[in-house]
Amino acid sequence: MLEQLLTVLGEFVVELISSLGYFGVFLAMAIESACIPLPSEIILPFTGYMVYIGHFDFWTATLAATLGNLFGGLVAYYVGVRGGRPFIQRYGHYFFIKEKELQWTERLFSRHGEITVLVGRLLPVIRTFISLPAGIAKMSAVKMAIYTVLGALPWCMFLIIVGEKLGANWNSLKPLFHRLDLVIGVLILAGIGYFFFKRKGRKRR
Repeated sequence: MLEQLLTVLGEFVVELISSLGYFGVFLAMAIESACIPLPSEIILPFTGYMVYIGHFDFWTATLAATLGNLFGGLVAYYVGVRGGRPFIQRYGHYFFIKEKELQWTERLFSRHGEITVLVGRLLPVIRTFISLPAGIAKMSAVKMAIYTVLGALPWCMFLIIVGEKLGANWNSLKPLFHRLDLVIGVLILAGIGYFFFKRKGRKRR
């Protein structure tokens, strides 16, 4: 069942990006970031494949994907600001938002605060839904946008590079991506942490 769903989603992503180019990348990532589970683990590797065959520029594709994440995140954020939890409980099923996943992200946000938006962009499931509790909590829109970009940028870069390296085999790891999400997120976070640690060490010296 999962394999069939991934196949259908993969075909949709390929058609969208092939037809609309960079705007297709932007649109697909906006959908994913607006609480509709269109996996970036399919969108971004195919985008990387388009870089591999010379149809896309790496940095332009990365920018389109990151801005798509930002746009979709802001849509979800303002839904949370304007409608709050009652709106989500009433209409969330139309956008494939499950109560269990919303509760999970809400608990994480209430426990760890606004930094969850940054970290959440690098974690499975949470990445798709984190903007909603940020809006419900009335987090600063500017801060939410900054954290979204800082979290989405390394994620987009990483998976586009994966797709570029795999080339024509960009979808060979598709069934494994959701299982690898947490590992990938931890590695990216560790890399960011190491960068700031080394930078801080140089400043002290």
